[in-house]
Amino acid sequence: MAQPAAAHEHVTVSQADGILEIRIQRPERKNALTHGMYDAITRALVTADTDPAVRVALITGTDDCFTAGNDMVEFLKDPPKGDDSPVMRFLAQLLAQEKPLVAAVNGPAVGVGTTLLLHCDLVYCARSAKLQMPFVSLGLCPEAGASMLLPMIMGHPRAAELLMLSETFSGEEAVALGIANAVYEDGEYLAEARRQAARLAAQPPASVRLTKAFLRGPTRDAVAAHMKLEGDTFLERLSSPEAREAMTAFMEKRKPDFSRFS
Repeated sequence: MAQPAAAHEHVTVSQADGILEIRIQRPERKNALTHGMYDAITRALVTADTDPAVRVALITGTDDCFTAGNDMVEFLKDPPKGDDSPVMRFLAQLLAQEKPLVAAVNGPAVGVGTTLLLHCDLVYCARSAKLQMPFVSLGLCPEAGASMLLPMIMGHPRAAELLMLSETFSGEEAVALGIANAVYEDGEYLAEARRQAARLAAQPPASVRLTKAFLRGPTRDAVAAHMKLEGDTFLERLSSPEAREAMTAFMEKRKPDFSRFS
C-alpha cells in the first residue's frame, strides 16, 4: 500500500487500489483529537474527494481504540472559536464528502467518535466497540447534526436516552439501532471494512457518487442548517459554567457537581 507523506504525527494516510485509508494514531491518549489532528483528517478527506485515483475513503483508529473524542486538555486551554475552527471544518467536510466513507470502529468511540459515523456510508464495528455521546454530561450539547439524525434513524425515545443520559452502547446495539452495518471479532473488523471498501472501489465510480448524493440529498440542507445551530450553541456552551465544572471535574477525576445550576 502506497504511503503518502504523513498528514500529521498522529494521523497516517495511505492509498492503494482506489482506497484512501486514514488512521488515527495517538494511543497514549486513546486517540483523543487535537486541532492539528482535525486539520489532518480534513485534508485527507478533501484529497479523497479531489484525487481521481481515490474512489473511497476509510477511517479507523489503533488496535484498541477508535477515538476518545476531543482532547479535553486542549479544549479547556484553547477552545474552538467559530466556523473556521478545525473541528467545525472537519464536520463541514463530512457533510460535503462526495465519495463514500467507510468506518472501522473498535474500542472507545466517544463524542465525535460516534457522531462522525452518522455521516459515513458504511460502518463496521469490532465486538470491543463502546460508543458514547457524553455531550450533556459535559455540560455541552450534541454536534454533527446528531440531535436531528439520531431521531430520524432510531426514533426520539432511544435517541433521547443516548444523548440525554450519555448511555454507552455496544457495536451490536449500534447495528440494531441503525448506526452500523455489522459487528465482527476484534481480529476481523478492519479486514472486513477494507473488504467492503474494496467492493465499493470496484463499483462504477460516478454511479456510486450519484447514489450517495441521492441518499443524502433529501435532508442535506436541513442537516446543514441543524449542524450550524448545534455548532454555534456548542461553541457557546464550551465557556458555560456547567461545561467548565464538568470538564474540570473530568480532569480532576472527580464527580461533577451540578447542584448549584438551575
